[in-house]
Amino acid sequence: MSDTKQNEVLLQVSGLTVAYGGIQAVKGVNFEVRRGELVSLIGSNGAGKTSTMKAITGGLPCGGTISYMGKSIRGQGPWDLVRQGLAMVPEGRGIFTRMTIAENLLMGAYVHDDKDRIDADMERMYTLFPRLKERHQQLAGTLSGGEQQMLAMGRALMSRPQVLLLDEPSMGLSPIMVDKIFEVVNEVSSQGVTVLLVEQNASRALSIADRGYVMESGLISLSGPADQLLHDPAVRAAYLGEG
Repeated sequence: MSDTKQNEVLLQVSGLTVAYGGIQAVKGVNFEVRRGELVSLIGSNGAGKTSTMKAITGGLPCGGTISYMGKSIRGQGPWDLVRQGLAMVPEGRGIFTRMTIAENLLMGAYVHDDKDRIDADMERMYTLFPRLKERHQQLAGTLSGGEQQMLAMGRALMSRPQVLLLDEPSMGLSPIMVDKIFEVVNEVSSQGVTVLLVEQNASRALSIADRGYVMESGLISLSGPADQLLHDPAVRAAYLGEG
């Protein structure tokens, strides 16, 4: 890939604001995600991370500029964005509980109609998540939290996104399942999908990221190479229980 292509900014957020009634949850946030990057947005609960993600995907009214591939996407719904190559795995997963695993995955491919390639995508998801293959005819609502998270990620990947947004994928999961989720995020990134990862688990998020942004009280307080942030004394004290 050429340097120009590699450095192309796919997602750019400038001056983003989100308010709930009189409360300003996001206060003018700026960040960017370049092609091929895995970028982590970290911060404590209530920092404004999920509000930022919802604003990007049209789930909340907002101010500022949100650009994807150089064009404004502010106010567009998730279904519009999926067609353009931007897919989100929301906090809470949002799977279809009364559908089977296989049916949920196929719902992720609704923007495509090339059956052979969809079948190949299904097999790829089952390779990535062997547990889903074992249970493919099981109702999604009967899965464990970790299995539901795998399914939500698989469903998003079925749309063949250029950019994958992940909102708190490890929340509420067992340590062994957290390991699996981060392993898959790393694998997806290594296959060329651009990833924006929102996480409270700062050490795990930064350990697999290229760059990171730290969000506090609705603002970006720090940014830089992920490894640099991982060893920053302020970050370690605030998010890694050190100092």
